[in-house]
Amino acid sequence: MPKHYRPPGKKKEGNAARYITRSQAVKDLQEIMYSSKTFFLETQRKKVKGNHHTYYHMKDILGLKHDPLLVKFREARTYEKKKKKAMSKKNKDLVERVSTHKPSYTLDRPILERYPTFIDALRDLDDGLTMVHLFAALPAIERENIQVERIHSCRGLSLEWQAYVSRTHKLRKAFISVKGIYYQAEVEGQKITWLTPHALQQVMPQDVDYKIMLTFLELYENLLGFVNFKLYNSINLKYPPILDPRLKASASDLYAFTRYVENVADENEDDEETRACKTLFKDMTFFLSREVPRESLLFVITAFGGVVSWEGDGAPFEESNQSINYQIVDRPSQSHRFISRDYIQPQWVFDCINARIILPTEDYIVGKVLPPHLSPFVDNEAEGHEPEYAETIKRHQAAARKEILPMPGGEQDDLDNAQNLLAEGIIDRTKAKEAAERKRKMAMLQEEYHHELKKELEGTTQHTPATAEEGKKKKKNVDDEETEDDDQNLQQFADDNDNMSKVTMSRKKRRLYEAMKISQERKKASVDTLKTRKKNIQNSKKTSSH
Repeated sequence: MPKHYRPPGKKKEGNAARYITRSQAVKDLQEIMYSSKTFFLETQRKKVKGNHHTYYHMKDILGLKHDPLLVKFREARTYEKKKKKAMSKKNKDLVERVSTHKPSYTLDRPILERYPTFIDALRDLDDGLTMVHLFAALPAIERENIQVERIHSCRGLSLEWQAYVSRTHKLRKAFISVKGIYYQAEVEGQKITWLTPHALQQVMPQDVDYKIMLTFLELYENLLGFVNFKLYNSINLKYPPILDPRLKASASDLYAFTRYVENVADENEDDEETRACKTLFKDMTFFLSREVPRESLLFVITAFGGVVSWEGDGAPFEESNQSINYQIVDRPSQSHRFISRDYIQPQWVFDCINARIILPTEDYIVGKVLPPHLSPFVDNEAEGHEPEYAETIKRHQAAARKEILPMPGGEQDDLDNAQNLLAEGIIDRTKAKEAAERKRKMAMLQEEYHHELKKELEGTTQHTPATAEEGKKKKKNVDDEETEDDDQNLQQFADDNDNMSKVTMSRKKRRLYEAMKISQERKKASVDTLKTRKKNIQNSKKTSSH
């Protein structure tokens, strides 16, 4: 062969040698791109294969080609070929011998490469939790390769996560939607949001590639397993948890997990919001009727400090227990009732935890049309619209904090400056004085009328001078007493009017008004002090002259 021999074909140069399309990369690797690897799409001015292709850099593909995980995939593909060949020959001994050498692999190394720290894993946990909760609710389908063991694994991982969030009181928000129930927890300072489907029979659409979903699910299962292991060890619990077999047999899995994680959080490490969530349903007992979503309500109520029981096997206490404060019912009417508890619909629980207060139950009683279920994930100020029920909840929150909000429409009566504010106060006091003066005059006229009427009834129109003099003195004493009472009533009336004016003001104007009053009182006090000093000096001069 000549020294400078080249194989036939055109030599690749430039972009053709540096970039490769996705189909070429898959063909070269003999495997689908694994989801744990991240590649950057390359943009180039000149598209070698056209604009409708996705391009990767050749160096990235060469690095992936030597990945140990792909070596395991190739071994697995070889194993499947050998097993299929042995089964086609109907050689049972050969099939058993091949089955004993089935290759296995772990995703520890890819997960460590993708998530170098635990915080990185928590930041990317949203999609993983949603995927695991979805498959935990799906039925096992053999034709789609969705095995029963896979479903049980997903359900176990999801319940482990919920038990940790519930018993450490890390849940922050919950919202019921058509798609399912959205939750948000705050773990290690990271906000994690996920969606759980409703507890209904799931419909499996035919246009979904479940093979790709199972590939992602394999990564998320391992990721959530590592996260749960780390979280359980952080609260000094062994992982995986060992559950009560009696509760597992009665399908009370979440209750079994929450009992395993019960009372493990260190109160000294709780932040202010966690302490608020822990005490929202403190000393409150709930009972769940059979038609309500038991697992969801058990998860939410225990996360906020409540005690829960239900109708069925494995329940902590019966429906007849007298310590029950609330019974959650989702039916048009309730036949038998206990006087010592409230019968409310499930939405009340979710609205309470989002508002962080115990809302009145009048709007949530059984059979009543519910108020709007507002999403806690929507910022009303940013949207530029605040629903009417959101304003009602704000007033309940202010009442719970013993605050006073401005009356509706109070902002429209704002005054532009302090002078107008003072003028309004003077006008209010003037009106108060006029009303008190009118009241005093009416009282005097009424007294005079009764006095004249009494004289006519007695038939006496003449009085002795002594009697007339005594009458004048009595009248003077009465007038003095009435004047003193009227002055007190006038001052009380003015003070009440002043207080009512302050209530209708906005917070800004109320503070300004109070500051002005303090300034006026200080000036008055300083003037009184100067007058007192001047008077003392004059008195001292008179004394010295004598």
